[in-house]
Amino acid sequence: MSGNSLVLPIVLWGRTAPTHCISSLLVMDDLTTIITGCHDGQICIWDMTPDLEISPRAMLFGHTASITCLSKASPCSDKQYIVSASESGEMCLWDVNDGRCIEFTKLACAHTGIQFYQFTIGTQREGRLLCNGHYPEILVVDATSLEVLYSLVSKISPDWISSMSIIHSHRTQEDTVVAVSVTGILKVWIITQDVSRMQDLDPVFEEESKPIYCGGCQSISFCTFTQLSLLVVCSKYWRVFDAGDYSLLCSVPSENDQSWTGGDFIAADKIIIWTEDGCSYIYKLPASCLPASEHFRTDVGKTAEGSIPPLVYSIADRTDKQLLICPPVTRFFYGRREPFHKLLVQGDSAGRLTLWKLQVSSTISLQEAFDKLVPLSAGIIDQLSVTPGSEEPIKVTASVYIPSQGRLVCGREDGSIILVPATQTAIVQLLQGEHMLRRGWPPHRTLRGHRNKVTCLLYPHQVSPRYDQRSLVSGGVDFSVIVWDIFTGEMKHVFCIHGGEITQILVPPENCSVSTVYTYRSALDRCVMGITAVEILNACDEVVPAAVDALSHPAVNLKQAMTRRSLAALKNMATHKLQTLATNLLAADTADKGNLQKYSNNSLVVQAMKTNLTDPDMHVLFFDVESVIIQLLTEEAQRPNPTLVSPETLQKAQGAADKGGSFLANKIFKQVKETMKETIKEHLLDEDEEEEEEMRRREEKSKSLSLLEYNLTMDTAKLFMSCLHAWGLNGPLDEVCLNRLGMLKPHCPISFGLISRGGHMSLMLPTFKESLLRQMALSTGRKLSLSEMVGKGTYGVSRAVTTQHLLSVISLANTLMGMTNATFVGEHMKKAPVRPPRPGTPETPKKTAAPPQVSSPAVQGQIKQGWSQLAAMHCVMLPDLLGLDKFRPPLLEMLARRWQDRCLEVIHYRNISNPSISTWVRGQG
Repeated sequence: MSGNSLVLPIVLWGRTAPTHCISSLLVMDDLTTIITGCHDGQICIWDMTPDLEISPRAMLFGHTASITCLSKASPCSDKQYIVSASESGEMCLWDVNDGRCIEFTKLACAHTGIQFYQFTIGTQREGRLLCNGHYPEILVVDATSLEVLYSLVSKISPDWISSMSIIHSHRTQEDTVVAVSVTGILKVWIITQDVSRMQDLDPVFEEESKPIYCGGCQSISFCTFTQLSLLVVCSKYWRVFDAGDYSLLCSVPSENDQSWTGGDFIAADKIIIWTEDGCSYIYKLPASCLPASEHFRTDVGKTAEGSIPPLVYSIADRTDKQLLICPPVTRFFYGRREPFHKLLVQGDSAGRLTLWKLQVSSTISLQEAFDKLVPLSAGIIDQLSVTPGSEEPIKVTASVYIPSQGRLVCGREDGSIILVPATQTAIVQLLQGEHMLRRGWPPHRTLRGHRNKVTCLLYPHQVSPRYDQRSLVSGGVDFSVIVWDIFTGEMKHVFCIHGGEITQILVPPENCSVSTVYTYRSALDRCVMGITAVEILNACDEVVPAAVDALSHPAVNLKQAMTRRSLAALKNMATHKLQTLATNLLAADTADKGNLQKYSNNSLVVQAMKTNLTDPDMHVLFFDVESVIIQLLTEEAQRPNPTLVSPETLQKAQGAADKGGSFLANKIFKQVKETMKETIKEHLLDEDEEEEEEMRRREEKSKSLSLLEYNLTMDTAKLFMSCLHAWGLNGPLDEVCLNRLGMLKPHCPISFGLISRGGHMSLMLPTFKESLLRQMALSTGRKLSLSEMVGKGTYGVSRAVTTQHLLSVISLANTLMGMTNATFVGEHMKKAPVRPPRPGTPETPKKTAAPPQVSSPAVQGQIKQGWSQLAAMHCVMLPDLLGLDKFRPPLLEMLARRWQDRCLEVIHYRNISNPSISTWVRGQG
């Protein structure tokens, strides 16, 4: 897809929730949002109501390793930012409202703790992130740019920092950073206004260094209620220190071989401590630890180990609960503004969040949230995967999308492989229509050969053109690799000598150096190494010289073709080389026309994803809006028109082509073509007829098993526009869209996504509609139905997503309005348009299919009026309805028009050697 174009994701999650093994969590200060990071690198955003009802909203993708820590990166305001860090040193700044990645960086060190710190310079407030981890200092990072500004360095006994806390003093202008190293040394840094202004990398040394003998420190907590106590939790004991001189006030060991993992103050006289098995305990502090007591500090210097304070309450005994694959993560948070809940939050490896006030208040897992959905979240081929007697569809375990054919190939856990048209199967899952009544729709093909789960799929031609377009390779749990002919459905080869499950299939680079080669017949024939291996590879038919001028040199594959008297191999080789030569000649001819960006024809890409290797595939549909427009305009330009394909036009076209830079290419083509004909006659005459007959038989067999023909571009536009339209906001326009334009209404709100900086991505979970329902119920005073939510759900996600959707809808509607008979109604859009003859062909072209029937002018006018109404509604009504003041109609129209002009320019340069299409483009301009 184009690197700088607008790409909108739509995700089909399926019924199985993604694995989310929680490794860190954060509750925002307003207690409306919970953020969880997992060991697989994803981040989940959960919405929480004042009544402590929780629903997952979105999942953020971008990290490549386990999330080690999360922190807020802005004060409480309308813009809520968080920062995340991973084991690989990645840091990302996210907008919580829409999941957009604002900034990202990667350091050579990994953070295990981050705390947000804000200070004031004059009238401006600035934010800093204090980071500690696997390095012997505390890094101070700008909360906006993620740039390291300076560091807090230990002059005495430098070591990794286990935990730290920031003590905010209301009495002075100085704030204190207190940290404990892995060896139990307490460090103190004073941050003054002068230090806060530092922008260089000069280190700031500690003010105090004191051994407190707390090795293996898990957490440090400052008592915000008194500002005079400090809680240090280690795995085998917890201790309370005086925050003034850091003298020991209380020390309590763990019991029953429990390992403490953290703790915090929940009141001036109470603390909560939690263990690695998920249990939590509330203790009442002794009077010697309470500043308001007359016995405060009476036991300093003579505190005995084992004087356990009274246990007030215990929470979350997990002895009767499921076995977890890793320890749960527990944190304590309290609201800084209404509501002032004090919450204990716990996340576990099953993707479950549990909240307590004093007793269990709320608990939910990702899978439970998915199970509550009505209708259930759809997978990409659910309609073809539900077996009789089973409520659950067969899980998709491997996928590959073939853009050139518009096909999606899905391997399943029962060993079968399904080939299906990608756009049509997505329409079945997302949109309402007559297809819902058809069994076995869309037309598909099932390949059976594996005896167990399919683990990986590869379409080699998509990686390198040296491979046959017919070949598909699959691997499975049954130790086998199978090569299929995807046009005939035939199993060509089976390799089953592997000693274990196939986990991945790769295509080697064309010029790679290989030292072991396994050779197969029906089984493993031999294993060779060194020079012999190189000779075997050099003798393979797949070897294609990479040089552009390779036509002038003897080629191994040409020799092989002559030796084996193979007409098919000779034709394939000749075609490939001629295409390579022509491409380079035409590229050189048009080089002076400007350095234009290369555009991909892939207006739709289907990408299989999973958060964990054990999960079934979920699928994301990536719509490249610019490519959709270019494809629509290109097909419109290629529709037969009497004024463009008349004999006079063809003669002019041929003359122009001969005068242009393509003259040299045509000449070389003719010379090489004649030479190849003579060679074929001389060497392959006796087998010519046999091989052609075999090819005809294969084509007939392929045709009999082929999928239904359809117009991929129009189906893509239909799916995209149907998902983007604001259904339910304008009843008469909805009727026009359904009956005149042929659009389809979604089953339920679509799970859209947002791609942001560096390829980071936010995907709405199907459960986001629960949060949306609550928000709309509060604003309207009543509960909305599912049909009322569809359009409002599309444009109720975030301002960034809404802006992209509005621009996309208006641009596509304007494009379709300028096309001939651009409606999705009827069968005339099932097949692609007939292309006019290429310049340079004989005056009596081959017989082509009849052009599609053109509607009457009155119907044409109605179609154009429908697209005009659709564009106007999204251009005028929606921005006002959504409060997008800066997106006035003239601005949206101007952006859409500029976009279309840019697409026309691309089409013009693509078809520079085809005067008929260039003439049409100039007419559109």
